[in-house]
Amino acid sequence: MTSPARKILLVEDDPKVCSFINRGLSEEGFEMTVAMNGKQGLEWAESSVFDLLILDIMLPDINGLDICTAVRKDNQRTPILFLTALGSAENIALGLDSGADDYLVKPFKFIELVARIKSLLRRSDNFGNRFIHEEAIYRFADLEVNDTTKTVTRNREEINLTSTEYRLLLMFLRTPYRVLSRQEILEHVWGVNFDIGTNVVDVYVNYLRKKLEKVYKTRLIHTVIGMGYVLKDEDEHEK
Repeated sequence: MTSPARKILLVEDDPKVCSFINRGLSEEGFEMTVAMNGKQGLEWAESSVFDLLILDIMLPDINGLDICTAVRKDNQRTPILFLTALGSAENIALGLDSGADDYLVKPFKFIELVARIKSLLRRSDNFGNRFIHEEAIYRFADLEVNDTTKTVTRNREEINLTSTEYRLLLMFLRTPYRVLSRQEILEHVWGVNFDIGTNVVDVYVNYLRKKLEKVYKTRLIHTVIGMGYVLKDEDEHEK
């Protein structure tokens, strides 16, 4: 028995690019749904179930960043790939910060687009398997994360995190006492395997620390100078 086709929503307003991607991915065996503007794209994304979303940023009505942010309010699991001509480091950081899992700049090679899509779907499948078969509660010191309900508490006080902050914290909780480089964090939290030329990792670690330490001052995420960050329960002086 063959597996059902994976469903992809493509939101792209350029007719030629849209036709090229739609035809190519359909030939690869994906079930495609196409929206030619932001409003229609958001309506599809919120009303139907897809295995992956491909979004342009510069769209009529509603831009791709706003679509991504809106989707992420209720859906943390569906992979989102930005496919756009905006290729500066600032644009990439902004796209990933809005909740996207990957970012591909136009012009692009179709073979790379397919590879990115398959990689995102594998990661999503692995997450789903873990979600079903593993214990979904992570504990460290007085910190607890319930990955089923997506709630975070410290000493039983709930802490509200953004989706990016949540993914960052979960990475630390899965690898306590291990020093994580900025590049490792960038790959696992933002899904990019290259230096995007910004301090986005440092910024988000700082955001996360402030929320974790707002009431309880004991530091859990420590800086290892020249190497990265580590989750450990020893309180230490940092420069």
